[in-house]
Amino acid sequence: MKHAYVFPGQGSQFPGMGIEHYQNSAFSKKLFEQANDVLGFRISDIMFRGTEEDLRQTRVTQPAVFLHSIIAYRSIENARPDMVAGHSLGEFSGLVVNGTLSFDDALALVSIRAQAMQKACELNPSTMAAVLGLPDEKVESICEQVQKETGEVVVAANYNCPGQLVISGSLRGIDIACERMNAAGAKRAMVLPVGGAFHSQLMKPAREELQTAIESTRFHSPVCPVYQNAIAKAVMDGEEIKTNLIDQLTNPVRWTQSVQAMITDGASTFTEAGPGKVLQGLILKINKQVMVQGVN
Repeated sequence: MKHAYVFPGQGSQFPGMGIEHYQNSAFSKKLFEQANDVLGFRISDIMFRGTEEDLRQTRVTQPAVFLHSIIAYRSIENARPDMVAGHSLGEFSGLVVNGTLSFDDALALVSIRAQAMQKACELNPSTMAAVLGLPDEKVESICEQVQKETGEVVVAANYNCPGQLVISGSLRGIDIACERMNAAGAKRAMVLPVGGAFHSQLMKPAREELQTAIESTRFHSPVCPVYQNAIAKAVMDGEEIKTNLIDQLTNPVRWTQSVQAMITDGASTFTEAGPGKVLQGLILKINKQVMVQGVN
């Protein structure tokens, strides 16, 4: 049976993240300082001493979660992934672990992605909402109806696990959709404290900026497949990985489908490397028979 390593995305950050690694490992300290140099500001100071609000800024959150994930992974002795996957931003961590991207190149791309997404959020005021307790098909249908009737953007954005789907769109569109989700029997339909409509067409300006950066970055041959959010399938080809990584910004995160595909392909153990344990909980909701563990 196979061992899958998975990496969290935005939302897993917390004040003080990574400080124990910095204090207890010379290698980790070196990597933090390397990240400070690549980013051009001391992200380590914000991670260790910043407030929740400081860490919630997209330009900080994304590189912070990425950095913590890579350091957590590299603290594991004799780690040998048979496959990798990451939730949204976490896909970049997976691509470092499977050798597709160098640490410096991935961090630079994450920084560009974060800043481009921040600008897209400012161009189009928008948000996301978590819908709990409805079948995916019902959520998709309501989103389509709201878009058709109002002209507002409302789409499925994160297929997190059965009964948990995050939607993304304009402020008005999300408000209307949440009302309809609740009326349709959702356990909850709640707007999330995020700055924009990630994984929707409202991220198109960010996608164009990220595409330019990705296309000028060297992608190496991976040592194991990555199960990419955009297609929920194993990928080993560098050019295809690039395409899917670009598509990810405006397409939904198919996490449920990705985990199911990994299990079908032989994964029996999942290790989440990075801050928090969100992915461990989602994986068990997708399939209770697998083993999950975390390193943070």
